[in-house]
Formats: sequence, structure tokens, C-alpha cells
Amino acid sequence: MDVDIVFKAVADGTRRDIIAALAERPLPVHELAARFAVTRPAISKHLRILGEAGLVAASRAGKENIYRLEEAPLGELIDWLGRFWSGRLITLKHLAERKT
Repeated sequence: MDVDIVFKAVADGTRRDIIAALAERPLPVHELAARFAVTRPAISKHLRILGEAGLVAASRAGKENIYRLEEAPLGELIDWLGRFWSGRLITLKHLAERKT
């Protein structure tokens, strides 16, 4: 996984809100767009960025694209963050114990 592209994708608040909406259930573009105070093309651009990061996938249902959350990149991101923070927490624990 390219952690940088996933971080870039989740750095934007609207994209995080889209992820949260898709975590509830898959949604067509028009339903996603109705939740936001931006244009439908802007939502499509956000979805493209999320798709490039592997965070969403689309399937056709008639004339509509239905978007769903792909959780694997988020899990990998959480694992990466966990390794980073667990090392920092261990260091903090050792420093705290040394001072007591």
C-alpha cells in the first residue's frame, strides 16, 4: 500500500465525510452529493481521489454508479499508525519509569 496516497486522500474533510457515509452503506453518487454543500462534479472528483487510493470502488446498477467503501487500505493505515504510536508509547513508558 502507498501510505502517502491514502494519507492524501483522507487529509480532506469532505473525503473523510464521504468515507463515513459509505461506512454506513454503499450509495449512489446523487445520494452522496445530496449530503454535501458542494457540486456533484466536486463529489465525483473526491470519489476519484478516494478510488485512486483504493478506498472506494464503484459498480453499476442500471444507470447509476454505486460506491462502496473498501476497508483494506484503512486497516493498513491503522496498522501503520499503530506501529508508529506503539513505539512512541513504549519510549514514553520507559522515560516515565526511569524518572520514578
